[in-house]
Amino acid sequence: MLTLFYLLVVEQVLQGLHNLWDALRWLRMAQRRIGSHAGFYAPRVALFCPVKGIEPGLEQNLAALTSFDYPDYDIFFSIASGEDPARKILDKLAASSKHKVHIVIAGRPEGCGEKVNNLRAAVQQAKGYDVFVFCDSDGRPGRSWLAHLVAPLADANIGAVTTFRWFFQQRHGFWSALASAWNAPAATYLGEHHNNFCWGGGTAIRSERFEQAGVIDYWKGSVSDDLSLTTALRRIGAPILYAPECMVPTLFDSDAAGLLEFTNRQIIILRVYEPRLWKLGGLAHLLYCGAVLLGVGLYFAELIHGAPAIHLLLLAMLPPVLSMGRGVLRLTAVMEVLPAWKSKLLADSWVWTLIAAVVPFLALWNTAVALFSKRIRWRGIRYELVSPGQTRVLTR
Repeated sequence: MLTLFYLLVVEQVLQGLHNLWDALRWLRMAQRRIGSHAGFYAPRVALFCPVKGIEPGLEQNLAALTSFDYPDYDIFFSIASGEDPARKILDKLAASSKHKVHIVIAGRPEGCGEKVNNLRAAVQQAKGYDVFVFCDSDGRPGRSWLAHLVAPLADANIGAVTTFRWFFQQRHGFWSALASAWNAPAATYLGEHHNNFCWGGGTAIRSERFEQAGVIDYWKGSVSDDLSLTTALRRIGAPILYAPECMVPTLFDSDAAGLLEFTNRQIIILRVYEPRLWKLGGLAHLLYCGAVLLGVGLYFAELIHGAPAIHLLLLAMLPPVLSMGRGVLRLTAVMEVLPAWKSKLLADSWVWTLIAAVVPFLALWNTAVALFSKRIRWRGIRYELVSPGQTRVLTR
């Protein structure tokens, strides 16, 4: 067991050092992107935002979508039912917005996710737009967000431009903090490489590219709008550009049950739509947790027998220390990407640094859950993900 532990520690230290270097490269990439000019490409945009129910800060979030410093865009809010509690807020925004607001009633989903169904209905009503932009109702992007997200599409060879969210806890609590820390690594997985995926809360794509990729067909039996869009773009060899300067602040609160529902859902979706990434992530989390737990176990075993063992504990703490170091670099980058949120980032810095050390344990649990189940619960609806192109709606 001791030999196995040493092997695991060596592997984790090497992996941890590589992750630190990767985080430093991400920081430099973010600084370079922030310092670059957005460009002058400003086509006519259709902005799509699916909405369901009332959530904290909803009116402020949706109001932000009507206030971009962008000359020519219309907004399509899509809901499943005209009786949705959010309808009053949508009507209020439609009356006050200087940009045209369309409210699309999509109806109940049949064989796909409700979000996907809402988006399909909205896209099919949008005619004459050069670019489609997709966003979520829980984000609060800044005024220049739309211009920066759309501008890179001046290069017609780009398939799509995407970004990611950064969770901020509204009310301080351990479970919300853990959710924020759990979400953070995905933002820095994206970068200047060919493995990027589209994120539904912030993706821009030319309408002609959207049609060329046949995205509507990919959405027919899907529960994941963004990973299905990713698959469609990969099929035609269209690259996905990551724009860290467009990162979306997202206010988020959770209890223990909500945390597990959210994280399990994300990893189950990953297993179905990106099985290779799910396997690699699961293995990485297993090796990390194995090294830490085995080292702590050996430390206490040697301690009971009166043998010197502090070196085992110190070695077991190396992977978490390296993980926290990566969290520091990640936080440094995000403070530059989101300067308006810098004070909150500093106040809650422990969330993305100290808690980063325990995130792999939660992620390993999510991986194990996804191994045995393909059922998720999303906005009150339960689904079974049979395959990327087949979804069963279990309960509404």
